Amino acid sequence: MKQEPSKVKAKHSIRALALAPVVLALGACVSGGPSGSDHVPVAGGKSGEAVYQQVCRACHETGVAKAPKFGDREAWEGLIEEGQDVLTAHAWVGVRGMPPRGGDPSLTLAEFSRATAFMARAAGGDWRDPDTRMLERIRHEEKKRLKEIEKKK
Repeated sequence: MKQEPSKVKAKHSIRALALAPVVLALGACVSGGPSGSDHVPVAGGKSGEAVYQQVCRACHETGVAKAPKFGDREAWEGLIEEGQDVLTAHAWVGVRGMPPRGGDPSLTLAEFSRATAFMARAAGGDWRDPDTRMLERIRHEEKKRLKEIEKKK
């Protein structure tokens, strides 16, 4: 039984409309998001929240050794103002009472950076998970920080 051309056309239009949201969502992913930015977080490894729960929480939940508490906007404000690359690099190599890598030498820089961004967001910062460019900036700051530490010895 052959369908009328108008019914076939309507059927195809409905399918096209049903697929439109999927196509738009995929387009946003490829373009880097709704804003069209080219920020693409580095893939692989643990999420920032997972690292926070497994490593950072031990100190940042209670404020051990003056660690800024998770979600405390006032305590994090000055740290967030330092910038994502600077704060992350300093914490990565160890700062104040915090050991390098938060005490977990198995963490990658990307994982550690995600955790730092996760905590900054919880305190009102607008940090995103790091992309390749941010990781390069963090590495640059890490080198500068290590030179400063070496000079003080």
